[in-house]
Amino acid sequence: MTKHSLAAALLLTIACSQPPPLEVLGKVPDFKLVSQSGESFDSIEHLNGHIWVACFIFTNCKGPCPRMSNQMKQVQLATEDLPDLRLVSFTVDPERDTPEVLAGYAKRYDAGPRWFFLTGPQAKLHLLKRYAFLLGSVDGELNHSTRFALVDPASQIRAFYDTSDPGSVKKLIADIRRLKKEPK
Repeated sequence: MTKHSLAAALLLTIACSQPPPLEVLGKVPDFKLVSQSGESFDSIEHLNGHIWVACFIFTNCKGPCPRMSNQMKQVQLATEDLPDLRLVSFTVDPERDTPEVLAGYAKRYDAGPRWFFLTGPQAKLHLLKRYAFLLGSVDGELNHSTRFALVDPASQIRAFYDTSDPGSVKKLIADIRRLKKEPK
């Protein structure tokens, strides 16, 4: 084998060992809601140009929401070295989940300044959940998805993670780091 063919074979091996880029599954439109601080939250200002993780929860949930919020906390802790990463928890119960209630909930999970809890008009939350994140319907029964969505700096959804899967948080963290290395 010549020196050039050996180098080509080595480059091909390295290129083949790299996982392919994460698929683009959809696009999140720009939106304006209200954060746990009571301030207006504009996605263009707070999220564009950042990798972010989204989920839908409600604060008085006795089911999966506490688990999901603990998992988001794990993501927050595991990515402290990525200050540009954002975490976003949207409520599916805006009538009860006022900014003050969301602030108390955020405190319970030690949410740092990169983690936002958002509320707003039910119709707007429904549109985001159903048509932007493709996660089902927000209804009076407070049904919601238990998946996380990974969103890239261009607001494109790149992956979903089933939070009931024990390996989902580890995979999400690995994919955040993988997405961080993708060329812009």
